[in-house]
Amino acid sequence: MAERETEHRRIVVDTPTTHREVERTEAVHHPDRSGISGAALAAIVVGVIALATLIILFVMNQQQTANENALTQQQPATTIVQQPAAQQPPVIIQQPGAATQPPVIINNPPASGGSAPATGNGDSAVQAAVDKRLSEDSTFSGLGITATVLDGKVTLTGIVQNQALKTQVERAIRNIKGVTAVDNQISVG
Repeated sequence: MAERETEHRRIVVDTPTTHREVERTEAVHHPDRSGISGAALAAIVVGVIALATLIILFVMNQQQTANENALTQQQPATTIVQQPAAQQPPVIIQQPGAATQPPVIINNPPASGGSAPATGNGDSAVQAAVDKRLSEDSTFSGLGITATVLDGKVTLTGIVQNQALKTQVERAIRNIKGVTAVDNQISVG
C-alpha cells in the first residue's frame, strides 16, 4: 500500500523589479517498501534452479554407480560335470555370458549291445586336440574361446576383437584331425 504525504515548499522568485515568495503544496507518493524486491526474487529463483540441478546430478550419479556395481557383480556361468562310472570323460562346456543361463551337461551315451559308438572316442580325442590348440597357441589362449565337439562337429563360441581373428580361429580348428565341420558362433565385439 502506497503512502501519501503532502509536501510544502517555499520558493523565492527574484525578478529585477520585484521580490516575492511563492508557496507550493504538492502531494508526494511513496511506494510501499514492505514486499520483496525484484533482485531478491531473482536471487531466490536462481538459488532454487541451482539446487534442483545439484539434486538431479546427484541422483544420476547414484544410478550410474548402481549400474556399474551391478555389472561388476555378474558371475560367469558355472559348468556342472557329471561323470558316469566306467565311461569316457564327458565333454565340458564353458559358456560366457549372463548367470541366468542353465548349466550345460553333455555326457556321451553308454555303449548299447556291447559295441562302442563310432564317434564317442573320436569326439573326446577331437575335444582334447581342440582344447590343446586353443590353450597352447599364444594368439588364442587369452581370448576365452570355448569349443564343443559332437559327432566331429566343433561349435566355437566367444568374443574376439575383429573378423580376421575370428577367421584365424576357425581355420586353426578346421585343420585338426577328426574335425568334420565347424560352426563358428564367435562374436566380433
